[in-house]
Amino acid sequence: MIKDNQANLNRLHIVLDALVIALSYMLAWYIRIVFIGTRELQNQPPIGVLPMDIYFRALYFLIPGYLVLYSAFNLYTPKRATKLTGEIASIIKANIVGMLGVFVVLFIIKMTHFSRGMITIFFAINIILGSISRITLRKILRYFRAKGYNLKHIMLVGYSRAAEAYVSRVTENPQWGYSIAGILDDNVPVGTSYHGIKVLGKISELQNYLDNNNYDEITITLPLDAYDMLEELVALCEKSGVHTKFIPDYTSLFPSNPYTEDVQGLAVINIRYIPLASSFNKFIKRLMDIVGSLVAMVVFSPFMLFAVIGIKATSKGPIIFKQERVGLQGKKFMMYKFRTMEVQSESQEKKGWTTKNDPRVTKFGRFLRHHSIDEMPQVFNILKGDMSLIGPRPERPQFVEKFKEQIPRYMVKHQVRPGLTGWAQINGYRGDTSIRKRIDYDIYYIENWSIGFDLKILVGTLGHGFVNKNAY
Repeated sequence: MIKDNQANLNRLHIVLDALVIALSYMLAWYIRIVFIGTRELQNQPPIGVLPMDIYFRALYFLIPGYLVLYSAFNLYTPKRATKLTGEIASIIKANIVGMLGVFVVLFIIKMTHFSRGMITIFFAINIILGSISRITLRKILRYFRAKGYNLKHIMLVGYSRAAEAYVSRVTENPQWGYSIAGILDDNVPVGTSYHGIKVLGKISELQNYLDNNNYDEITITLPLDAYDMLEELVALCEKSGVHTKFIPDYTSLFPSNPYTEDVQGLAVINIRYIPLASSFNKFIKRLMDIVGSLVAMVVFSPFMLFAVIGIKATSKGPIIFKQERVGLQGKKFMMYKFRTMEVQSESQEKKGWTTKNDPRVTKFGRFLRHHSIDEMPQVFNILKGDMSLIGPRPERPQFVEKFKEQIPRYMVKHQVRPGLTGWAQINGYRGDTSIRKRIDYDIYYIENWSIGFDLKILVGTLGHGFVNKNAY
């Protein structure tokens, strides 16, 4: 069954990785020592050049070392439901550690003539070939799973929101190779179907199903009011020797990347993990904001000059529009924008969202909004520390009061500085779009922040984030 398949697949991974490491090393040796080295030595004697057998003896240590590194970076764990990008990221991290390790070893053993350039070339080639081999293997497995091979057969115990969410994800991702046999539940009628997965019987019949079927996994998805059965069900599954998983029916409370603490043997689940709660991460992000805002002032200056002239020439009133917004820890601040509407009283401003063909927006202001030029003065908010380059967009106080009562987890967004652009914005949730969806993206960003993630959003904004079809 699947356990044997997984063991064989892991062995195949190891063999393939060993071959890729050896091939990458040989290519690097040929490129640096033979192809480039020969040209360098044409006009000088070959002093200090190591013979080929010394270079190739290093493979006896390099291959096992890299395989251990790959294992340490979880490259041999099951990856049915993981993203390819995560696997490639692990390959890159393992190779960075490997390259630094080789340099350290060469320094310690004083192997001064061993080509560091060759190791650098090997690093690049190994990442490329390693990634290609993983991509190819995934495609081959996807093909076989589509044909009905290498499937993981699963039974769900308990009909709940967690069960529905799990079934939805599995049916949307057939490449994972998960086959859900059905659901057992005491309160939902037999025959009830969700995305083609039927309720087959009662939970009390689980032992029967375990005895008469060869499941690879039992996934417990009990509703909240049935948790008193949990311990008994886990004991029953483990007694039968089948792998057991538990999906809690309150996943909306958990972060996308939960973590636990060990309090003297007691597992404590943190409801929310926020990387920017770390002082070091805060410092790094603030440093990026200061440098980024100064650079943006220079880059945006021609557009801002264009906006100043256009606003002054097309309508009466101030160039800069200041509006109160809610920021970090719920503190209010004045956010700057180029004025895009006719001058209004404070009560008129608070009436509501800007809608399509809103008569308050000037013709030139509509152009500024559509191309996000009206947001550019916020680089001064970023320099002051009210805002960040990347983060959830700030909202007006009256809407914050309204949404925090209507939308679960809405106030989580105020645990970081608001941003000029964000994960929700580059995914199309700007202007008059779903607030709930926007919050989902904002919370995902908050829980998964990294410098790389910020750079990804920044590139996404440069690529397609400045033109906003939802800006009216």
